[in-house]
Amino acid sequence: MFINFWYPACLSDELGDAPMKVRMLGCDFALFRDSHGKANCLSDVCIHRGGSLSCKGEQIKSQVIDDNIQCPYHGWQFNGDGLCKKIPSQGPDAKIPERARIDAYPTQEKYGIVFAFLGDLPEDERPPILEAPEADMEGWGVILQTYMLETGYRRSIENAIDPAHNEFVHPTHGFSGKDPNYFVPKLDLIEEEWGVGFMTKYSSSGSPSKDVQAMKDNPVTTAGSGTFGPSQFWTKIQPGGRFKMHQYVYDLPVDEFTTRVFLVSTRNTGLNEEMHNFIAERNKVVAQQDIDILNAV
Repeated sequence: MFINFWYPACLSDELGDAPMKVRMLGCDFALFRDSHGKANCLSDVCIHRGGSLSCKGEQIKSQVIDDNIQCPYHGWQFNGDGLCKKIPSQGPDAKIPERARIDAYPTQEKYGIVFAFLGDLPEDERPPILEAPEADMEGWGVILQTYMLETGYRRSIENAIDPAHNEFVHPTHGFSGKDPNYFVPKLDLIEEEWGVGFMTKYSSSGSPSKDVQAMKDNPVTTAGSGTFGPSQFWTKIQPGGRFKMHQYVYDLPVDEFTTRVFLVSTRNTGLNEEMHNFIAERNKVVAQQDIDILNAV
């Protein structure tokens, strides 16, 4: 696993007034918002007696006080930079040692997701987050979804850039292996600064939606996928005609055997509520097809 990268910690809507525990790269982190709404990410272990800063017990829970996260064990408080701001047992005028601090990690929010940078690179050397430009474009609809995989993130990336699985795993992306003349068509390779990918053309059985099918003026679909850094990727699906669906995926390696997937799905048609709901459900169906395969690998 690579630490010097941005990872999706949680959905923005999931992080409210109370501290939140998130497991990333096999370690536990405490996320919390200050009074300005800024998301902060700290190591989840208090340096005093090892208390969990994101504790959510039946009787005892962590809390945020004066923009600081308070350890529920002895009340030590830490700000978003990990600096200890209060040690109650020492009295209100006690001088707090400079070494009384917890590891803190930069955060930023994009596309309804809180990202955390878990490495140690200075700001001007950090890699970017995969851009989803259509999410901010007029005339495009956006669906934000998340799901879990019971497998490592590398399998998820492998699956994303594997053109051969579509024919057998996704009925709408091919013909379920029933075409005796099936083969993987020529791939037009793409090399970019932060990843590699491809685009290709193929025929498919198509969407079950009559509205989407009506927008196809030929049976050929242009589609492809590509990586971005160690755990992000894009997929572009452009059925023959006006309809385009561009998807951007941000994988969180929870641990070696668990991955949380964050999907930003954009489209340039079907912008009414009915089609929004239909496409969201279709995304779940397609994701479940991949989940069934990957969880059994």
